[in-house]
Amino acid sequence: MKMIVGLGNPGEKYLRTRHNLGFMVIDEFSQQLGLGGFQHKFQSLFCKKEVEHEEIILLKPQTFMNLSGIAVQEVANMYKCQPRDIMVVCDDLDLPFGKLRIRRAGGCGGHRGLESVASSLGTADFPRLRIGIGRPKFNDTSRFVLSMFSSEEDVEIAKFLEEACKALKTWVYKGIEDCMNEYN
Repeated sequence: MKMIVGLGNPGEKYLRTRHNLGFMVIDEFSQQLGLGGFQHKFQSLFCKKEVEHEEIILLKPQTFMNLSGIAVQEVANMYKCQPRDIMVVCDDLDLPFGKLRIRRAGGCGGHRGLESVASSLGTADFPRLRIGIGRPKFNDTSRFVLSMFSSEEDVEIAKFLEEACKALKTWVYKGIEDCMNEYN
């Protein structure tokens, strides 16, 4: 069983913001695999289905970014998911816009959603797929991550959502090493 968690914030207000890239990847991945609708369960939008002999859970915590770990832990406990089988997808200020970085484990880099997941699971040893949003020109990072993409950026989003979905499929069916080798 593999669980893929997209980090973001619930509600229309945040729908197409930079901080919701994790949710956007989950939506695209679900659509590509034909996984169907999400249920409100585990303080999340939750979807579980077998695809090509692999049980896949998709999760979009509805607890807001800084409390995402609460929902992740509920699902991990219910389905006995090991941290190595939980891929967390999130935005990253320190990567250039659209750049992907996959890691087997590691630090949280100040990302409060990742910190919440690590705290709730009791370890930071879980895979993560970070998607670059770049740094703002001015120092107001909280305002920047909650802002909408520019029209120029919007054009590029489909390309890196597609790339992120390919990376996730590689992780699910071939493992983290192949995923890192191919997409980093």
